[in-house]
Amino acid sequence: MDDVLRPVGRTLLRDRAYESLREAIVRGDLAPGALLKDADLADRLGLSRAPVRDALARLTVEGLVETKPQSYTRVTRPVSRIVRDAASVVRVMHELAARTAVPLLGPEAIRAMREANERFAAAVRASDVEAALDADDELHQILVGASGNHAAAATIDRYTPLLRRVERRLFGDADSCASAELHTHLIDACAAGDAEEAVRITSEIWAALEQLADDAIEVAEVTGIPAPAPSMA
Repeated sequence: MDDVLRPVGRTLLRDRAYESLREAIVRGDLAPGALLKDADLADRLGLSRAPVRDALARLTVEGLVETKPQSYTRVTRPVSRIVRDAASVVRVMHELAARTAVPLLGPEAIRAMREANERFAAAVRASDVEAALDADDELHQILVGASGNHAAAATIDRYTPLLRRVERRLFGDADSCASAELHTHLIDACAAGDAEEAVRITSEIWAALEQLADDAIEVAEVTGIPAPAPSMA
């Protein structure tokens, strides 16, 4: 955790505290169930307690932190229903973005998507989960950005962390290679200007993640055994 929660600068302290804590939770450096003390977190981040409290309040609204007054503040444990709901919302927002964006995409955007998918595939081959997920986010963000739908973008940004912290534990080379192939089909549909096909493939990509996350969490809830760590050998 010390490597993630580095001291931050003085600009936009609430946002910086929020981003640092969210990253630590999504990466698993702050594990599900971990108790969060604002004084300790403030010390680690080199901040006063006020921006840390604001960040924790925001993370509580987003479902990554839970608080019981006069008792505890802790990282939430993934719950099937909550992750499923978040995945459904994220999928629909990406579908909307794809439908709107495809007619607006130019050659530069298509080239950027292909380059992002190449980085994604290379990261999978190198067993670099973080780089793969970063490239995946970059690829889909091109469509979200091109759509110009700020409400969809904000909704995706809010709920994707709930999925990503589960996805890190599911990321294996078979599923990831399938994702790279689906990305290729998505990019080809975008290049051809086929918005409906792009929406269909987008739905397939996010629905697959939704099902995988749901299955993994249900296994952990029933058996008490966490989902296996990522394996991309």
